[in-house]
Amino acid sequence: MNKTLDTKLADIHRNPDSQAFILADAKDPDMALGIAATGRDFQRPGGPPRSLEQFREHIRQNVRQGLLDIMLMSVSMNESLAIDERLFERSAMTPAIRANDTSDIHLARGGAYFRQPARPFRTATIEHAQYGRIPPARGVQRPGANLGLYSLTFNNDTDLDIQTLQAYKEFRIEAEQKGFRHFLEVFDPNAPVHPIAPEALGGFINDQIIRALAGVASAGRPIFLKIVYHGPKYMEELAHYDRHLVPGILGGGAGTTYDAFKLLAEAKKYGAKAALFGRKINIAEHQLSFIHALRQVADGQFTAEEAVKAYHGALEKLKIRPHRDLQEDMRLTDPALNYLQGSR
Repeated sequence: MNKTLDTKLADIHRNPDSQAFILADAKDPDMALGIAATGRDFQRPGGPPRSLEQFREHIRQNVRQGLLDIMLMSVSMNESLAIDERLFERSAMTPAIRANDTSDIHLARGGAYFRQPARPFRTATIEHAQYGRIPPARGVQRPGANLGLYSLTFNNDTDLDIQTLQAYKEFRIEAEQKGFRHFLEVFDPNAPVHPIAPEALGGFINDQIIRALAGVASAGRPIFLKIVYHGPKYMEELAHYDRHLVPGILGGGAGTTYDAFKLLAEAKKYGAKAALFGRKINIAEHQLSFIHALRQVADGQFTAEEAVKAYHGALEKLKIRPHRDLQEDMRLTDPALNYLQGSR
């Protein structure tokens, strides 16, 4: 089946005025959080997090809904759903895996790794993502994921950042040799050795991206980017510099429903062509209704304000109690959107 990701990327590269927008669901938190990764079980307040099977069922439902372009998973989740169940064979959605898990996302309870400058590390192998085994069986088509998310964290230190770039170079070469595509996530510094002024952070990230990819031929480049949204100025300059980089945003923390929809709308307004929402989808009262509203915003059918109201209307029809009433859920709390304060 044709994949919407490929159709949209082709349109973005061909048409400077393309309105195509790539939406992804990040169902890979088991690569970071451990037991808590699956999220709260809203049917059992105060109880343990969802079971792994409950988490898988949400993925199945979100895939079958057909509104997303990418489902990002851990390799083990990909094996279960993409390889064993063949969930994506009749879906227009593309499966993807988290290709590396640097130390800044090692978030075990009581741990402190995230407070230290990130170190490159990779649990996943490309063969496990593609086939579920090493070496792959002869003549077997790739039943699993042939797309991965690779993340970089620059901490403004020569030795640390060279290690990060070297690990990425090794991954890129292996991926190109094995016909494995990737998209690139660039996190903000988690523990910068040399401090960066908050107002300069967006420029630091943009410059690091351009510098890191300048020496890479098109065959080894990421198919799109995923970064923190640092406001109109920095999104516009990145999108204007080279639209073929295909800039995208990460969803960030929990926040209100309005935070999620307004973040998407603002990023798109200033040049973003992709968004990956993980925590915001996973904690939603009803994931399918939340994704439907996200898609409406991404495709320009709803404003962010209309989407919040439509989402609450959907919850009411489903007789699901919202985490917040409508007035509270219309509050803007995301620091990335501070420039909008007072404009409503």
